Amino acid sequence: MDDTHRRKIQALLDHHRTMRIATVRPDGWPQVTTVGYANEGFTIYFLCGIDSQKAQNLSRDDRVSLAIDDDPAQVMEITGLSMAARAVAVTDPVEAEKAIALLMARYPEQKAAGLSAPKPSEVRLIRLTPTVISLLDYSKGFGHTDLVAC
Repeated sequence: MDDTHRRKIQALLDHHRTMRIATVRPDGWPQVTTVGYANEGFTIYFLCGIDSQKAQNLSRDDRVSLAIDDDPAQVMEITGLSMAARAVAVTDPVEAEKAIALLMARYPEQKAAGLSAPKPSEVRLIRLTPTVISLLDYSKGFGHTDLVAC
């Protein structure tokens, strides 16, 4: 991965706070949901309910696809990324505390609203590690993507 791609990917990950993530349901159909996330470099963390459909899907199949982007006024201004990644439940207490701290820092409004950080035992924390990233930049042409292997 060249440095230009690395900087663009990092900037997109750092700028946004939500992503659409697709997991694989038991019947083979994809399930897409929007979740908040925090990242450390290219490693992405999110949380979901312990018994949620996402958690159940990920316990069977660790493959995910995700998209992070804006909603620009003009089609030719679309920028963002899509990613294939592997999902792993965070079980290490030190990593879990770090992930929750990253998420709370990304969403300071939670604390301002009087909501406390979730306890790792109350949620399923997931770490995503990218395998392939597509950088979308329509300013370079309709549908332009740069495919980057990780």
